[in-house]
Amino acid sequence: LVCGDVGFGKTEVALRAAFVAVMGGRQVAVLVPTTLLAEQHYNNFCDRFADWPVKIAEISRFRTAKEQKEALDGLREGHIDIIIGTHRLIQKDVEFKNLGLVILDEEHRFGVRQKEQLKALRAEVDVLTLTATPIPRTLSMAMEGLREFSVIATPPQKRLSIKTFVANYSEGVIREAVMRELKRGGQVYFLHNEVDTIYAMRDKLEKMLPEARIAIAHGQLRERELEHVMRDFYHQRFNILLCTTIIETGIDVPSANTIIMNKADRFGLAQLHQLRGRVGRSHHQAYAYLLTDPDLKITPQAQKRLDAIQLMEDLGAGFHLAMHDLEIRGAGELLGDSQSGEMQEIGFSLYSDMLAHAVKQLQAGKEPNLDAPLGVTTEINLHTPALLPDAYCPDVHERLVIYKRLANCMTADQLSAMQEELIDRFGMPPPQTEALLECHKLRLAAKAMGIVKIDASDAAIQLQFDLNADLDPMKLVKLLQTNRHARMNGPDKLRVMVEKEDISQRADYIRSLIRDLS
Repeated sequence: LVCGDVGFGKTEVALRAAFVAVMGGRQVAVLVPTTLLAEQHYNNFCDRFADWPVKIAEISRFRTAKEQKEALDGLREGHIDIIIGTHRLIQKDVEFKNLGLVILDEEHRFGVRQKEQLKALRAEVDVLTLTATPIPRTLSMAMEGLREFSVIATPPQKRLSIKTFVANYSEGVIREAVMRELKRGGQVYFLHNEVDTIYAMRDKLEKMLPEARIAIAHGQLRERELEHVMRDFYHQRFNILLCTTIIETGIDVPSANTIIMNKADRFGLAQLHQLRGRVGRSHHQAYAYLLTDPDLKITPQAQKRLDAIQLMEDLGAGFHLAMHDLEIRGAGELLGDSQSGEMQEIGFSLYSDMLAHAVKQLQAGKEPNLDAPLGVTTEINLHTPALLPDAYCPDVHERLVIYKRLANCMTADQLSAMQEELIDRFGMPPPQTEALLECHKLRLAAKAMGIVKIDASDAAIQLQFDLNADLDPMKLVKLLQTNRHARMNGPDKLRVMVEKEDISQRADYIRSLIRDLS
């Protein structure tokens, strides 16, 4: 997963990766979300590989059926080295002779199943994912270490950040924005994401801006027409492109440096960021205007999105925006299809713990206990505070990390190493922290014996055993005979009436009981 911001040269990374793969004798598939982007990548790849013996083909609806068939045959026989295409590449009739690398551009535009289908093409192919704002599921997989992850944080030289304004829709704002851009000889994107009303919008704009030459681009145009409009805009035959989100991904027009988005509250975070990234691709200052309908109320989530995008103006904000998106929408499912939403019961790390535990039991030839998927967990109550006080470790995040690390200690050596680290970092532990460490030492001793609960007050100590604990009955009988304070309290509880005021004495006594029984 390569996370680089809009216009930071992710395509360059893709070109070089493709070159390495092709020189190694493998085929490369480049999957992009839109026909326009496929066309643009095709031209880029052809330019860069012009001096090399590399054969490149493109599959999308801009190509005739005959051209597509030739491309597919070439792939099957291995004549074609690099294929660039839209979702057409995932279909059943596409066969590769020797696929080595799949490049997924603009990952956030694909669904889970589409991504998985790609991996199914060949199990052992390398996947390079490029995106400016990874979808929550992908980002959380990268965060949890399931995928390798690198961020391109350095912008190209002389690149300026895009000035972003959120405003109510008004003709004055639009006129001012467009005229500023036209006066410096630039071009404007005007984004209106409703094909039904786009022609009415054009009439409005023509009245408002008689000086401008306006063209329309949307996904329902015929292929050739759309291609012509985009080429003409690129060659500056128009200065306003009135369009839908078809321009969202990867379209590169350096002379267009203002984008106006109508009804911006209806877009997602990644969309807003991508659309804003269509401008500011040269050394000129670029502007983005997010217009909202003054008569309609904005939902709280949309407001959060607009605030986030306005705050994150600086170059390279895509990654931070994706983190915001992860917070606003949640991480989705690891094994399911949804790419956002919160896990209700179990987080990833707990899921991995449970999985590892079950695998271990199966390897040892035991049946995993589905009622207690994590094995025996011991609850310990020493009737005294056991914690890290604020005064000892002031940072709340650090305290949580230490609690988690203590809970993950599985041997006495690991615990004593943690204790040394605490003394080294924060000084001698106070009584509450001593008690916390004692609890964890007892937890390790008790878990091996199958003890589920230890309740130790200053007047009595009670141990409760798991019903399946492998306890030697003879040792228990011997303990009951030799220790006059001990008696059974029900079938699974051992109660010992002893008075121990001091916590460390109490813990030592419990340890001696466990030793007698083991």
